[in-house]
Amino acid sequence: MRVDVNFTGQFWKGFIDKVVNYVIPYQWEAINDRIPGAEPSYSMHNFFVAAGKKEGKHGGFVYQDNDISKWIEAVAYSLSIKPDAELEALADDAIDTIVAAQEPDGYLNSYFILTGLEKRFTNLMENHELYCLGHFLEAAVAYYRTTGKKKLLNALIKYVDLVDATFGMEEGKLRGYPGHQEIEIALIKLYEVTNDEKHIKLAKYFIDERGKQPLYFKEEHEKHGNHYNWGNSSFGYGYYQAHKPVRQQEEPIGHAVRALYMYSAMADVAAKTSDSGLMDVCLRLWHIITRRQMYITGGVGTSWYGESFSLDYHLPNDTAYAETCASIALMFFAARMFKYNGYKAEYMDVLERALYNGVLSGMSVDGTSFFYVNPLEVLPEAVEKDPLKAHVKATRQKWFGCACCPPNIARVITSLDEYAYTTDGNRVYVNLFAESVVKTPKLEFNITTHYPWGNTITVDVQTAKPEAELAIRIPGWCENYTLSRTHTRVNGYVIIQDIAPGEKIVLELEMPVKIMEANPNVRVNIGKVAVCRGPLVYCLEEVDNGKNLHLVHLQNDAVFELFQDEELDMVCITTQGKRVCNISNELYMPVTDMVYEDVALTFVPYYLWANRTPGEMITWVQLSNH
Repeated sequence: MRVDVNFTGQFWKGFIDKVVNYVIPYQWEAINDRIPGAEPSYSMHNFFVAAGKKEGKHGGFVYQDNDISKWIEAVAYSLSIKPDAELEALADDAIDTIVAAQEPDGYLNSYFILTGLEKRFTNLMENHELYCLGHFLEAAVAYYRTTGKKKLLNALIKYVDLVDATFGMEEGKLRGYPGHQEIEIALIKLYEVTNDEKHIKLAKYFIDERGKQPLYFKEEHEKHGNHYNWGNSSFGYGYYQAHKPVRQQEEPIGHAVRALYMYSAMADVAAKTSDSGLMDVCLRLWHIITRRQMYITGGVGTSWYGESFSLDYHLPNDTAYAETCASIALMFFAARMFKYNGYKAEYMDVLERALYNGVLSGMSVDGTSFFYVNPLEVLPEAVEKDPLKAHVKATRQKWFGCACCPPNIARVITSLDEYAYTTDGNRVYVNLFAESVVKTPKLEFNITTHYPWGNTITVDVQTAKPEAELAIRIPGWCENYTLSRTHTRVNGYVIIQDIAPGEKIVLELEMPVKIMEANPNVRVNIGKVAVCRGPLVYCLEEVDNGKNLHLVHLQNDAVFELFQDEELDMVCITTQGKRVCNISNELYMPVTDMVYEDVALTFVPYYLWANRTPGEMITWVQLSNH
């Protein structure tokens, strides 16, 4: 059942308007290398050269094509929200240039077109050809669905035909698969448009063939001498999730974004092909990630080494990687697990946590600077001087040479409706709370709320068919709620039936400030707590609380107060705390009693840190009984 959503409220409409009006135009300038002081993208430059429209050589990384593909996808979602003839013409011109670079057999990758087609498909492990194709496919499908234009889609289908003719189990085909998973997700989206079984079979092949012996990546490396090989690292081929067949993989390993893109596609394929064994693998991996290897912010991928998962409960704060793209990938996985495993709220709880904290933190309030890495503790001097923290930044950056995260944020925010509402038969699921006008063939309603700052969600029903049902999520963080309507509770949702046109349904979520502790196995957080309210994790910043935040202690009986900060349009939390003040000049000394002074503490939402004066930040705070 189709869902037509128009966001109207200040919070999410504000983000969407920002992306549509400022971020997408800004990123177009970045993709065309016109942002002073920012690292060049080369993305459009490469296609202009490949299409013969300008002289030059390839610039940037081997995967530089994905900057423009994700931008086109975000444009597609943007146009569905706010038609813009000028923006559409800009995208059409970019598509014309991209398609003009396509080879006669369908091949379309600027790096190999410009550096030597004889090298194509010889280093799948590292060269991102199928990854770039995947992002272009997602863009082409989204652009077609919004505009009805098929130029890019037809070009990409031709490229997929080439890939299908090149890879597979049949005699004469290569037994390869992508080093960076992504095409598997895109092929499922393509299948949903074309209904061509070839596309879902190709996605299934890439998943099922991965990690089988003899290992394709090892053979590829021995044959072609790839310039860089994570298979020789401490990960082995687990960096690529190719250390064993996917159905035998018992824990998340390796590069986090690659892994989560693959798990998302595995869930898609399992659902489309009724493969319960593959879904069981997804469930096993989901439980490990979300219960043992996920930050409280919804960040995943703890280690800078390989941008990777590490061991259970190893969640360092000041060296956290927690790439923005990894939280987005976790959202993708969560959305699929929700849809395919009984519409359980636990999946949307994780999606919400990742979205509000791990994803929104990746972009500044003005939409012109970005975090690639999302630490939970920052000391700017250490970031500058400690090589082990070189991946951490104390301020957001204008752009990145590897700029996967900024356009990823743009495409997620502009496609928020896909996560906020889901339908199943006669039932409409309200997964995320946002002021919006919602229309489906069986039910039309308006939602008003000040969430995540406020705790009231009001549903004004406009039209309703007799068989229509409404399911509203009760978040896992909410211990008590009141609902103005008779209902049943199923899988974390309240189910409302016999809905009458014109009725008003009011949900009140209990939303106190909570002091949270980590599992004792998270060693770095022993004796520390985090402050949360609703879906938001809060943190302390130097601009509000002074330097040396590691000396601050929060009392376990702290009384919290809320106040509205007008500068960043946020609800802050204040309380009284303690600060250690008897600091010796000695490096080591006999144990002495700590002397504390009373301090006023101000907590701000984690996703908004580093939008004011740069300085220290800390999320996990010492707990004191003094």
